[in-house]
Amino acid sequence: MDKYDFYRGNSFDAYEFMGAHIENGGVMFRTYAPGAAHVSLIGEFSSWEEIPMELNDNFYECFVPGACAGMMYKYRIYERSGRVIDHCDPYGFGMELRPKNASIIRDLNIYKFRDSKWMKNRTRCMDKPLNIYELHFGSWRKKGGGENDFYSYTELGRLLVPYLKENGYNYVEFLPLAEHPADASWGYQVTGFFSPTARYGSAEELMKLVDMLHRNDIGVIMDYVPVHFAVDDYGLAYYDGTALYEYPSNDVGYSEWGSHCFMHSRGEIQSFLKSAANYWLKEYHFDGLRMDAIRNLIFWNGDEARGVNGGGVRFLRSMNEGLKSRHKNIMLIAEDSTAYSGLTKTTADGGLGFDYKWDMGFMHDTLSYFSSDAKERRENYNRLTFSMMYYYDENYLLPFSHDEVVHGKATILQKMNGDYDKKFPQARALYLYMYTHPGKKLNFMGNEIGQLREWDESREQDWCLLDYPIHRMFQRFMRDVGLVYMHHPALYQLDHDRGGFKWIYCRDDGKCLYAFERACGSERAAAVFNLSDDPICGQELEIDDASVLKVILATDDSVYGGRSDHSGEEYRPENGVFSLDIPPQSGILFEII
Repeated sequence: MDKYDFYRGNSFDAYEFMGAHIENGGVMFRTYAPGAAHVSLIGEFSSWEEIPMELNDNFYECFVPGACAGMMYKYRIYERSGRVIDHCDPYGFGMELRPKNASIIRDLNIYKFRDSKWMKNRTRCMDKPLNIYELHFGSWRKKGGGENDFYSYTELGRLLVPYLKENGYNYVEFLPLAEHPADASWGYQVTGFFSPTARYGSAEELMKLVDMLHRNDIGVIMDYVPVHFAVDDYGLAYYDGTALYEYPSNDVGYSEWGSHCFMHSRGEIQSFLKSAANYWLKEYHFDGLRMDAIRNLIFWNGDEARGVNGGGVRFLRSMNEGLKSRHKNIMLIAEDSTAYSGLTKTTADGGLGFDYKWDMGFMHDTLSYFSSDAKERRENYNRLTFSMMYYYDENYLLPFSHDEVVHGKATILQKMNGDYDKKFPQARALYLYMYTHPGKKLNFMGNEIGQLREWDESREQDWCLLDYPIHRMFQRFMRDVGLVYMHHPALYQLDHDRGGFKWIYCRDDGKCLYAFERACGSERAAAVFNLSDDPICGQELEIDDASVLKVILATDDSVYGGRSDHSGEEYRPENGVFSLDIPPQSGILFEII
């Protein structure tokens, strides 16, 4: 490690120097604790007796002959105040299962990947389909009812691969897999930024999972949390007795979630976070990182009224630029709810260098529209059309994520207006609208089976719902709409080109009728929606240079629980005008010939 780069915040490989490294018949331990009075190492290799560490330019280090992979250890930090605290290793590659918190020596070279073909050919999917299944590892499926009845990384992988392929998903995004003490934090309050959580197995098992997914042509994204960290005293909090990783001021030192905020203006902390991001991409072959709570990096504590955090913005730009230069065709995705511009512009063009930004406006407006009754929809017709007013400002990804199905917000199906039976046709129309609207797609687990219970990280998804025909038919629709999206270039190839989208019908005339065209060089498609409670009969639509409209998918088909059967229907124009009958609360996707 270049120490000058480390102090300047330019190191992406600090983990190759710091932490516990197997070499020469033992293990070299190093930790950065400039404010400590002194530091000792304790671990299994010494029967937990202290081994004094030597101070070398703010780095404490020692070599332990005979120490090996699988052994546990901690750093005993003697603070200048006289307080003594045992900490896990900030750069440790493994940790014990909570509530225990010792670090574990891991050999990162033990697994040999076999995904060279995938790694060579992966892309950012700018002109390709990107259909992401967002998943919380511990609650997708569980072995049993106990607190720790988790599938391992590899066990769940064997269930996950066929499920993703069958249902038309080509990427999976895992909520954070770095070690965290509280299940209820979902992994967003981290103590081990370089440690795969022990809930599901070891570093080697996680590598096997990613490799397994790649060899089945499924990309893998992981949530990364560069904004804040857990307050547990064995972790990063006041690591050397001083505010080393966090801000010293409480005014900006705590996040809205009660966690510590990283001090991004400090070079050593920038290097820590850049190295952690690089670590997951390099050592585990993740294809991208979805970065959480970016607004809290752009603005002080996420509050636009407090102004832009220049240090946070510079850090993001520098980290993204460095990761891009080191890894071919990775995806960097920003979860940001602000109007800060340029997130997905390249750093060379003055942007922050993300590939995609979550379109939170689309998500909020669309779900608000579908939760409203027919009268409110007529009064707020433009709530659905507004997304295309700003869509080309950034490269957007359309998310119906975990955040929308918790904390009293109701599940996606529950949000639909009306009673139980009325919710299903609306949800089918909602998802056809999402999958035909420009932008890449992300859907949280459980949404595809019409989950009625808000997500609870302690329970698996309610797969028993598939015993009910209406939920089984809804899952079939979700499978079909995902596969249609994957196999029709018009729905994705020109996502970021104004030539890929055109309104056919966009009139605030009380009908709640919407129609638009998606196109690419080889294909044209038309999506038509009647989002009112009344059927629309004989609706005239003019579509340039169209001789036939052939149904690709109709949400009201009986096979999905609807009342119609449009499969294979074709429509021809009279005097250049198509006349269509559109059932209530439904959508139809046509091929334009």
